[in-house]
Amino acid sequence: MSALAGLKIADFSWVGAGPRSTKDLADNGATVIKIESRRRLDLGRMSPPFAGDPKDFNGSAFFAQTNTSKKSVTINLSDPRGIEVAKKLVAWADVVVENFGPGFMDRIGLGYSTLKEIKPDIILASVSVAGKTGPMAGFRGYGNSAAAHSGHAWLSGATDGDPHMPPLAYGDVVAPMFLTVAILAALEHRAQTGEGQHLDVSQIEPMVHVIADLYASEPTEKMGNADPSFIVHGVYPTSGDGQWIAITAETEAEAAALKAALNITSIDDATIATATRQHDKFVMFDLLSAAGIPAGPVLDGKEVAENPELLAAGHFTKADHPVLGKSSMPTPPYRFSDTKNAVTAAPLLGQHNREVFVDMLGLDPDHIDTLIAEGSLA
Repeated sequence: MSALAGLKIADFSWVGAGPRSTKDLADNGATVIKIESRRRLDLGRMSPPFAGDPKDFNGSAFFAQTNTSKKSVTINLSDPRGIEVAKKLVAWADVVVENFGPGFMDRIGLGYSTLKEIKPDIILASVSVAGKTGPMAGFRGYGNSAAAHSGHAWLSGATDGDPHMPPLAYGDVVAPMFLTVAILAALEHRAQTGEGQHLDVSQIEPMVHVIADLYASEPTEKMGNADPSFIVHGVYPTSGDGQWIAITAETEAEAAALKAALNITSIDDATIATATRQHDKFVMFDLLSAAGIPAGPVLDGKEVAENPELLAAGHFTKADHPVLGKSSMPTPPYRFSDTKNAVTAAPLLGQHNREVFVDMLGLDPDHIDTLIAEGSLA
């Protein structure tokens, strides 16, 4: 049995910040019903890369990797009859997750006060760029905005360069980890007290949290690849076009071992780079590792996906997707000794409408067919 078997999630979230958290729950056995709409497609479904036609919203690899193990239903949240069906999902769920703009859930009749009337012990988990309360509660933005507000952009990049934005909406990656912890903590609290609650997670604060120590003293300067705590701390070229290896030496003993391994007499960056250019990055990695020197080949995306160590550890699993075919999907990056994860392919849009509305919620099938035909469940 999976660790979270029996946990029920009504997932109204979209793109990355909410779906990455509910993916964690689904991959560990929770039943996650993803509420979508053909009238307002999840931006994740329109995000590249695509398998085949980029207009096929069921073919996004981004969406497929971010929404494994979930079920998809379509509900038109601008239709009162659609909202009534959504409320039945709330009554079924343990947790409701959303990452809409401030006030949206209230405007459509699914605010926390309404959810509590439907189910008094419901847990509502909200994630946004700046949170639902406080002076920035109305702020609208994306994960990139959180990178600027949190200090990540200032610290990133070359030492003499301009602030550098992370290559992805990093807030959409960091915040879901904290959202998952908050949900599990709220479930534990409810198990002890019978009380639900509203969780408010911003993207800015988790991003500050993970680099808070770097701002513990002033002035704070960007260091590029350097680190003043290490004798050697950098990325060095290896043979081949655009190939690199990261090397560190913290102690004098490690520095001496590095000089011996590379057959060099000094450990300035230029001398190290001249030596590393003579070798393949994987050969260099084996050489330095055998000498007890912390090092790692810099892998590109293809090399990560085909990394033999990750494959041997079971980090990727093959999921048979109707559009992407048999594809590698990341599994939870941790292992339980006595429970298994349950990673399956991401759903097609509205794939589970009948299974959820009729078989699970027990709604009249003819009524559901009518609501689908008339656009209330679309």
